[in-house]
Amino acid sequence: MAKVSAGLLMYRRRGGLAEVLLVHPGGPFWAKKDLGAWSIPKGEVVPGEDLKAAAKREFKEELGLSLSANAELIPLGHVTQKAGKVVHVWAFEGDCDPSAAKGNTFAMVWPPQSGKMQEFLEVDRAEFFGFEEARKRLNLAQVEFLDRLTALLIRSDRVPSLLRNCLPDTNLARRAAPLQEQLYVGTSFLFEGTALLRQRRSGAKAWPF
Repeated sequence: MAKVSAGLLMYRRRGGLAEVLLVHPGGPFWAKKDLGAWSIPKGEVVPGEDLKAAAKREFKEELGLSLSANAELIPLGHVTQKAGKVVHVWAFEGDCDPSAAKGNTFAMVWPPQSGKMQEFLEVDRAEFFGFEEARKRLNLAQVEFLDRLTALLIRSDRVPSLLRNCLPDTNLARRAAPLQEQLYVGTSFLFEGTALLRQRRSGAKAWPF
């Protein structure tokens, strides 16, 4: 049976731009890996555990941060990563100081065959990135969640302040409110096309609307 993980994607607005919070896995295997190595804060779901509850728990365990009681969680569906793990994600708007994040640790024998146990942070770095940079840093299959979040934000009343980070024409973004429907139709085709291409490369399954 495939492993199942759940996580939360925090986004914030800074100077009219949208940014998302990503984490870099700790431990010696990931120490020198960067592009394509970052992840949405997530973790394995305990058998019988509610997916959303697991996502909140893992967010706290990996970052040491508690979710605000009034945070609105936006379902982004799930993807299947290359190794077969199924990842469920919810997005929410919030803010934090990534440098203050400190989560759980794990122990492993290091160096290999040394017999010495060492502890490492599950997450050694957390950082906010703009959407384009986040696409470069994220695990390939998880990039689909950025496209889904972008499409949802374009359809919402947050369009004028957030669209500048998703489309190259900033002048058009400033006039986004009266052009919302036209922009949504155009960008939907773009996101669907890039999502299908990415799915073919990563083996990720399509998001069921």
